[in-house]
Amino acid sequence: MSEIKFLADVNIEKPLIDFLLKQGYDIKWIPDIDCGLADEDLLKLANKEKRILITNDKDFGELIFLRKRLSAGMILFRVKGQRTQDKVRLMKKLMMGYREKLLKHFIVVTKDKIRVVPIGGDKNDRKNSS
Repeated sequence: MSEIKFLADVNIEKPLIDFLLKQGYDIKWIPDIDCGLADEDLLKLANKEKRILITNDKDFGELIFLRKRLSAGMILFRVKGQRTQDKVRLMKKLMMGYREKLLKHFIVVTKDKIRVVPIGGDKNDRKNSS
């Protein structure tokens, strides 16, 4: 598998960025680039650099599925309370059990499950896991 690279949205907490950096991943964080980037431009940057977008913003689902914008992959955190330590723990779980599914998939991470949906794939290809 090719090297996995990430682009973290402005709404992703610094401890999550630090965790991925410590694991040796190539990650860019939007506050280090331009906090004013529109969602479309953020997705274009992720696509151009073949980076998996990490966000807390569910609007990207519409851009990817309804408007058919391509994506190298996306991780959407839907964690109530937005506790950073929960997100870091869930990211560890994701990287251990789903690393091969990161590219070309839209992944929704909640406290209770990880949902993996192929981007551009058939809805029947969906996989749910806990």
